[in-house]
Amino acid sequence: MKTFKLIALEIIEDEKTTEIPLESGLIINKEDEQSNWLIEAYTDLSFYEYFKEYEDSSQECIVQVVITHRQNDPAYFQARVCTLKKFENHISVLLEGRLRRTKVGYAEMLLGQLLDQGLEGNGLLSEFKDKMQSKPRLKPR
Repeated sequence: MKTFKLIALEIIEDEKTTEIPLESGLIINKEDEQSNWLIEAYTDLSFYEYFKEYEDSSQECIVQVVITHRQNDPAYFQARVCTLKKFENHISVLLEGRLRRTKVGYAEMLLGQLLDQGLEGNGLLSEFKDKMQSKPRLKPR
């Protein structure tokens, strides 16, 4: 198994993205036959009911994570909440899921969105370079 630091976590629902502020987090590649990963997030208690709905329904969700360094491209997982623990001011959420192989990489998604905004030429190049450094959130296509 390989363990990585979880830097950012977002849940993608239809057209809406919910950013989960992290106090701490880990992501573990179980390296099993099913290619399962474990994602543990330690976050604010205010997200308890949000994750409780997922746990009670066993509904899967799309999870976008950034691991190790904020500059890394996000990875997408199809996951479900396995365990939800409440602490005094925080919760621990354990998700299990599989890595979603996106056909389009982050750079291609970003470029597509910038072109959709009508950017071209030097403006496009400048904005692309800037956003490749800052890595803003993108909606998967």
